[in-house]
Amino acid sequence: MSDTVIVCDSTAYLPAELIAKHGIRVVSLYVTVGDEQQRESEIDDYGAFYQRLRTSGAATTSQPSIGDFTSVYEPLLADGNEVVSIHLSAGISGTFEAAGQARDQLAAAGKGGERVHVVDSCSAAGGMGLQVLAGAIAAGKGADAERVRARVQEARDGLKMWFAIDTLEYLRRGGRIGLARAWLGAALRIKPILTLEEEITPIERVRTRARAVERLRDYAAQRHESGADAWVVQHIQDAEAAGELVGHCRELFGREAVFTSEVGPVIGAHIGPGLLGVGSVPVSVLE
Repeated sequence: MSDTVIVCDSTAYLPAELIAKHGIRVVSLYVTVGDEQQRESEIDDYGAFYQRLRTSGAATTSQPSIGDFTSVYEPLLADGNEVVSIHLSAGISGTFEAAGQARDQLAAAGKGGERVHVVDSCSAAGGMGLQVLAGAIAAGKGADAERVRARVQEARDGLKMWFAIDTLEYLRRGGRIGLARAWLGAALRIKPILTLEEEITPIERVRTRARAVERLRDYAAQRHESGADAWVVQHIQDAEAAGELVGHCRELFGREAVFTSEVGPVIGAHIGPGLLGVGSVPVSVLE
């Protein structure tokens, strides 16, 4: 009996131990600062990267190539597996499209590409990571590709994520600002709270970092009240605030986080240092 294998891209920022535990394959995006392009997966020192970003003021990112995807898919298909490949929102990246092109290329070559099922997470980072884990857990219990895709869809439907950032400037420079563009002319210095629902979507704006953190706690409480208790916390270069939010959520939800992690260079290049995020899905999608 063939297995269903989960593939995702590097912008899920899942901890290495979870990737290894569930046998998840990861295809990396790329980031360029100055003249140097690197695979995101090969950048170990996030602190050094974000220091370079602060100094240079800008970085560019790019999706994996079709060849990057086929090099992962082809051996899995040759072993008779089905593949469910879950990726960064198509509303902000061409990664999903590149994965689909790789699938089609392999199908046309008679190499089993029809067994690759490409899924748009309509999310990124923690939101995508929760969907990837939902699929991986289902696959680990023997679910076929269709049932895995259905579980991923359940996770996506039950997902809510919010993140507070220090400035909209990085989003503006990178062209990923989406509906938050309306806030660019704000006269007052603000701390935006956003979400990603296919594209960057504004939720509210507050005046201080402390108020932004307070609102994230309020959103977490809403998730607990609705019964969505499988939670995550992520940050960019703010481990102290993330640790405090983790402690609050642990008490609030009455359970440990599904995972916590720092958001890496590809998403970070468009957000900038200072992100703090929280979100959750129903526990049932991870069972």
